[in-house]
Amino acid sequence: NPKGALYVAFTYLAGLTGVVITLCLILIITSSTKTIRRSYFEVFWFTHHLFVIFFIGLAIHGAGRIVRGQTDASMDVHNSTVCWKDIYSWGSKKSCPIPQFAGNPPMTWKWIVGPMFLYLCERLVRFWRSQQKVVITKVVTHPFKTIELQMKKKGFKMEVGQYIFVKCPKLSNLEWHPFTLTSAPEEDFFSIHIRIVGDWTEGLFKACGCDKTEFQEAWKLPKVAVDGPFGTASEDVFSYEVVMLVGAGIGVTPFASVLKSVWYKYCNDSTRLKLKKIYFYWLCRDTHAFEWFADLLQSLETQMQTKDNADFLSYNIYLTGWDESQATHFTVHHDEEKDVITGLKQKTLYGRPNWENEFKTIASQHPNTRIGVFLCGPEALADTLNQQSIANSDAGPRGVHFIFNKENF
Repeated sequence: NPKGALYVAFTYLAGLTGVVITLCLILIITSSTKTIRRSYFEVFWFTHHLFVIFFIGLAIHGAGRIVRGQTDASMDVHNSTVCWKDIYSWGSKKSCPIPQFAGNPPMTWKWIVGPMFLYLCERLVRFWRSQQKVVITKVVTHPFKTIELQMKKKGFKMEVGQYIFVKCPKLSNLEWHPFTLTSAPEEDFFSIHIRIVGDWTEGLFKACGCDKTEFQEAWKLPKVAVDGPFGTASEDVFSYEVVMLVGAGIGVTPFASVLKSVWYKYCNDSTRLKLKKIYFYWLCRDTHAFEWFADLLQSLETQMQTKDNADFLSYNIYLTGWDESQATHFTVHHDEEKDVITGLKQKTLYGRPNWENEFKTIASQHPNTRIGVFLCGPEALADTLNQQSIANSDAGPRGVHFIFNKENF
């Protein structure tokens, strides 16, 4: 018998489950917008766990048997290949009785059970991995409320540019936050740099005792759980002879690991290192927020000069946000040997790089070379670098080719 759509939606099993999974999907989609992800991450995180209800509802949705089909018994007596020619005589002929229909058995669960089983296995592996003991060996406080956690974990193996998820049970048993590894695989520890910008990072800052003015011997560092590491595009740096590394703001963190590892490999056996030249670009509004990275560059600069190979690393720092007082200060101290902002011999540049000129210059210096372009930064910059990589690559198999790789934060 005909039923109204609203009646079916809110009284039948198929209708109720359909409404529930539709609402779940709407919440998941709307909370995926960039604004929600950036400003209300916890809303994004928790609404996405509605996928559990979504898949359960999807699995039992078919149990309502609202989709109907002709029964097998009816098809045995109702020969559709013959009866379709004269539908008006159905029921009056014995060979063509009125066809009988019934709800089809649920089939969706067959498509869901396999992927959900694999997902469950993956979650169990990650849970087991996160329960392994992690020891915080050192906490370093850097300027502008940035802390460095150096940790050790049995069996932990990493590659350059990878990231991990960190949980601090003292703050939350549910929240896992991703952080890029800033240590090199050659070091006997792994480290992350955390800038204090939110409630969770503020809580970790205090839990580590970084807000204390005096050292307290009885202070205990909080327990942390680590899941990972997980791979990124930066792992392929050592597959090229020439690379361009472009970091924007906090996107510079993956390249701390890369540059440290390059240095270790270079010191141990530079003849076996395929990578021969690094062009490094750092775009930031305020270098003071990442003084720890400027210190790393200073160390690398000094070590390269000691090894008499200062040309191995060519770096350019662009300050995109600056005011009149900074410009005046820069003008007064421009002739000094070291940059007044970073302490490096390479002077800080102001504004944004002319990427077309940069690509053309590098292409002319390295003909017939595959050049890896690695970016950690915003989408707008990714589009620009991708277009320049295509425009400045030769059409034929020979010549210079820019291979673009990106990761977003």
